[in-house]
Amino acid sequence: MKSIVKILEQRFEGALKSVCGQAYPAMVRSAADARFGDYQVNGIMPAAKANKLNSRQLAEQVIAAADVSDLCLPPEIAGPGFVNLRLKEAFLAERLLTMFRDAERLGIDKTENPKTVVVDYSGPNIAKEMHVGHLRSTIIGDCIARLYDFAGHTVIRQNHIGDWGTQFGMLCALYDKKLLDKGRNGNALDLTETLKDMELFYQEAKKLYDEDAEFATTSRAAIAGLHKGETIWKSYWEGIVKESRKHYNQIYDALNVTLTAADERGESFYADKLADVVSELKTKGLAVESDGAMCVFLEGFKNKDGQPLPFIIQKSDGAFLYATTDLAALRFRLDKLKADTVIYVTDARQALHFQMLFAAAKAAGWVKDGVTLEHVTFGTMLGEDNKPFKTRTGGTVKLKDLLDEAVERAAAVVEQKNPDLPAEQKKQIARAVGVGAVKYADYANNRNSDYVFSFDKMLAMEGNTAPYMQYAYARIQSIERKAEEKGVCIADDLKNLTVLTLTDPTEKDLAKLLVRYDQAIAASMVECRPNYLTGYLYDVAQAFSRFYTACPVLTAEPQSRPTRLFLCDLTARVIKHGLTELLGIEVLEQM
Repeated sequence: MKSIVKILEQRFEGALKSVCGQAYPAMVRSAADARFGDYQVNGIMPAAKANKLNSRQLAEQVIAAADVSDLCLPPEIAGPGFVNLRLKEAFLAERLLTMFRDAERLGIDKTENPKTVVVDYSGPNIAKEMHVGHLRSTIIGDCIARLYDFAGHTVIRQNHIGDWGTQFGMLCALYDKKLLDKGRNGNALDLTETLKDMELFYQEAKKLYDEDAEFATTSRAAIAGLHKGETIWKSYWEGIVKESRKHYNQIYDALNVTLTAADERGESFYADKLADVVSELKTKGLAVESDGAMCVFLEGFKNKDGQPLPFIIQKSDGAFLYATTDLAALRFRLDKLKADTVIYVTDARQALHFQMLFAAAKAAGWVKDGVTLEHVTFGTMLGEDNKPFKTRTGGTVKLKDLLDEAVERAAAVVEQKNPDLPAEQKKQIARAVGVGAVKYADYANNRNSDYVFSFDKMLAMEGNTAPYMQYAYARIQSIERKAEEKGVCIADDLKNLTVLTLTDPTEKDLAKLLVRYDQAIAASMVECRPNYLTGYLYDVAQAFSRFYTACPVLTAEPQSRPTRLFLCDLTARVIKHGLTELLGIEVLEQM
């Protein structure tokens, strides 16, 4: 089922071309004010200006040439040349019924031009706990991947984990030391128990490295041995990576994100490709020596003094940098994964790095025509003091602790509201509401903005929050349960429904919003902005509330009840699909 906006654009663009003799965009948008129509054509005035024509007269000619009588009532010209359109009720009803009949996709077509899309997100560091700084990349990236998946593209998720570098020498050396100490006492070392608190393990290794010369020597030997592939150090490293994976996979499970171990391609994967990247850039005349380091100087990048800004890919001591690894990763994604689009999801502070990375890749000739590289940025999570979110002692907040607290707070609310629910059900509701609240609050904000993290606001039952949306869904499910209790067989009422009777204004408003679901998804995907989707879902929930207040459902007249039950059912399905399939937030049958 093609988007209404696309149908209207095709009709009006065809009419513009026939009248003007060349193509112009129709610029069809949903009407901002329902009093003036459902959709608006904004492209006639620019076309009139380009052809030095009177815009209202051109609008009249375009309307005469554009046949939209199967979709709309007669178009109306407003102002200097806007064209307002109102959907016919018969067309609206058929769109709704098509959505209803398609349980899996709600009538939304897959893209006609599928691409291979690589999405790089999350990127935790090995032997360190995930903290709040990982939340936004992880969930925004996951939403983007889900949106492209649903659109019909081939999505390749990439979790660029920090599993390589000099710090692994000291980590492996500490593991070796603990292993020896345990062995001297006749005990076996339990790696799971040893890495139970990874932060403490890392801090202990760093302290020893800074204070114990012998340990530092062992650490340097360990990293050298690891780079050579020596069995003992490699086995330690693999064990540490494996145990770390258990920690962040628990976070992924809690957040219901779609990353798996198969999506991991960490820094270690590119370690043997870095020298070749430098060699290729040197051969192409892009990498040159500057103060002993190998640098790429890219047009348009200058420092604060106006001097050329170097993109350093190898230090004077021969060590490679993040830039080198990122270049190797991008080359791999373009050459081996055959990506048409590569999307990186990181905080805005890395904007310059990615601008230079993309420019270097293009200068090297790696980026073919039609391939796009995108850096999707996001702002900072702030505490209620409007400063970067920290613990009370000023430390970094572990993501696990944040989610646990959200669930605990949600559990307290559930206990207060519904103390008689079975314990297991209360636990399920608390988990869904608590984690959902954290995710939804992030999604609902413009990703480029900093936002204040507030448990009270995100767990509120009013406003654009996960609990409000989850309650909206549960409320509809309760209507359907009550219908069954009253002997109303909803399946029978809806099974053979072929005609919808939309008489009340709130029924029509809800119906017109439901058929825009595909627009909300498309806008969210193209702009990589989950807040477009949350905003739409919130509008749907509010429109449903107005409809339900104005229109009795279970006590409706026989000629109205099937349509109203239909609207209830389709609204619930849209909300559920948006929350669970695209945002990864659990819905509840009862709250």
